[in-house]
Amino acid sequence: MQPGEPRKVQSAINVTPLVDVVLVLLIIFMVMAPHMRQGPGPEIDLPATAKPHEQASAARIVVTIDEHGALWIDDKAVAVEQLGDGLRAVAAGQSDVKVMVQGDARLPFGEVRQTMLVIEQAGFHGVGLIAERTDLGARKG
Repeated sequence: MQPGEPRKVQSAINVTPLVDVVLVLLIIFMVMAPHMRQGPGPEIDLPATAKPHEQASAARIVVTIDEHGALWIDDKAVAVEQLGDGLRAVAAGQSDVKVMVQGDARLPFGEVRQTMLVIEQAGFHGVGLIAERTDLGARKG
């Protein structure tokens, strides 16, 4: 090639920067995926069960009891004394609301049962429990 001659234009695409960006994004998503959680309230360890019943997708309020016994209505912390009033305030204007309780697996069941009694005294009957499905029930069934 002589000086002063125009260079030929390369028409091939350089894929290396694209692969670098995609790999960095993949690593970011892999690191962040365990930190993304679903569901209202604080993060807790749910008790495991082999065959939990599937629930209909009706209007529901989730009451969470964390490992220290603190109560949450959906994403808002609430005192034990205010649980009934808080539930009635959240359910205002909705008909046929189901209350679901998710308690940390490390809690004694007596604390979960006491919370269920308070919910029933507030006028919500048929309180459900949220549990995590184990693989044991899937293999047998």
